[in-house]
Amino acid sequence: MRLESIMVPALNKFASLYIEQAEPVKEFFHYDLTKEDVYLERYNEVIGRNFNRESLTTCIKQYMERYTLSDKVMESLNKLNRHDSVVVIGGQQAGLLSGPLYTIHKIISIIQLAKQQEEKLAVPVVPVLWIAGEDHDFLEINHVYTKSNEKLKKHTYVFSTEEKMMVSHMEYDKNHMKKWMESVVKDFGEKEYTKSMLEFLHTAIESNHTYTEFFTDLVNHLFKNYGLLLIDSADEGLRQLEKDYFIQMVDKHAEITRLVDDQQQIIQQFGFKRTIEMAEHAANLFYTHENERLLLEYDINEDTFVSKGNEVRFMKDELLELINRHPERFSNNVVTRPIMQELLFPTLAFIAGPGEIAYWGELKQAFELFELNMPIITPRLNITLVDATSERDMEHLHLSLEQILKNQLADLKQQFIEEQLDNGFSTLIDQIAAQLEKQYEEIFASIQSIDQGLMPLTRKNLAFHKNQLEFLERKVEKSVLNKHEVKLNKYQGLESFLYPEGSFQERMWNLFYFINRYGFGFVDDLTQLNYSFDGKHQIVKL
Repeated sequence: MRLESIMVPALNKFASLYIEQAEPVKEFFHYDLTKEDVYLERYNEVIGRNFNRESLTTCIKQYMERYTLSDKVMESLNKLNRHDSVVVIGGQQAGLLSGPLYTIHKIISIIQLAKQQEEKLAVPVVPVLWIAGEDHDFLEINHVYTKSNEKLKKHTYVFSTEEKMMVSHMEYDKNHMKKWMESVVKDFGEKEYTKSMLEFLHTAIESNHTYTEFFTDLVNHLFKNYGLLLIDSADEGLRQLEKDYFIQMVDKHAEITRLVDDQQQIIQQFGFKRTIEMAEHAANLFYTHENERLLLEYDINEDTFVSKGNEVRFMKDELLELINRHPERFSNNVVTRPIMQELLFPTLAFIAGPGEIAYWGELKQAFELFELNMPIITPRLNITLVDATSERDMEHLHLSLEQILKNQLADLKQQFIEEQLDNGFSTLIDQIAAQLEKQYEEIFASIQSIDQGLMPLTRKNLAFHKNQLEFLERKVEKSVLNKHEVKLNKYQGLESFLYPEGSFQERMWNLFYFINRYGFGFVDDLTQLNYSFDGKHQIVKL
């Protein structure tokens, strides 16, 4: 593998400005990434706070014990329990077969930044992945894309439920999941490592029950040698640690909502749209009722907390009592989840994707309400994998990767097509069509004087001749393009692999396509490259 980098703006303008540390966006955060000692500054601040490290370490260990506790994971657990340690953390949904590539890129970012800062600061820095198992949007994680005839094909795993159930509570049918997985791998194609990969995936499916467990098992296996700690946000042990913080969030619910709204209004003044959607009296907590996750709001008239559909309603004292007795029934929303992470973990940095950067910018004042600074928001690594076929095709078409990643490929392909069709034939057809219409004007005049009833037939006759000319033109175009089919397929192949559906590769492609081709060692090779967190797009040539 060879690592290169180029500057490619993020698709999200807010995130692009943050990566550049440009005004006004940098002012919506607490730390200046351009400062030489920004991580030391953050470390000194975090290390002065108190954290329930022993209970947190025990909780994570108990969660991970059902999987393999490698020596490196045990080493990270011991580090976390030290008073001088900090973490680099990131959150991600539990996607099927590990989800899109950006999930893997986020994990690599967490591992790499933790390693780099541990060496630089000479203190223990632990990599942690916070799995968003409390999420209930199954449609976001239920599919994987494969390549078919130079185009992407969506494989959706069907799970029928009307309830907004947490993903960590959703159990899959093992036989159904195996068949779905096999259909995905079939599209990957039979390669040298297919058999061993299938055996691994069959074992993982059989060993687990829920989507989150399946995801955790895969990620733990892939990254166990890097000391990555994993915790499900829906874990009941973690909920016990969150109990007091849930109570604080209920007590401050009105102020949290007001301050987020205030921050959003400041951001909107600079032309950015709101990222977080909130009700006017949002409580910013979910309550699980009969397996369904219900978002709570505050009813100012009744002085109660109520779900949108009125399924549940609580007086404040009742709600606080429920939190004390059943914290497992409560979960955070997009507003309170980052605050909860900050209260639980001694966080040096949070690894964020472009969308996350946008909504974290709306939380500055809410953090300050809890007398906290947001952690350093470090943009995750954006990576594009380039195989040998893509390199050859780009060279043959005289294209650069920079052109492709800046969304110029579709226009360049269309330009190539137009150049091939610009042989004068279309102009000739247009001229003949114009002459035909002019001549038919004379025919129309004669028909008018002979029998006006024949006018519809005459117009139909003209339309027939024009249609025949258009038909001939299409046939000639198809013939010309067929002569260039090989080149056009190269354009299509580059588009589907490097910039599919007008977006970066990492949003569509899945890691196991590459494991199928290169083996499990591919993950180690990718993880161990010498990445820089400089805002540039990372290019990995395979």
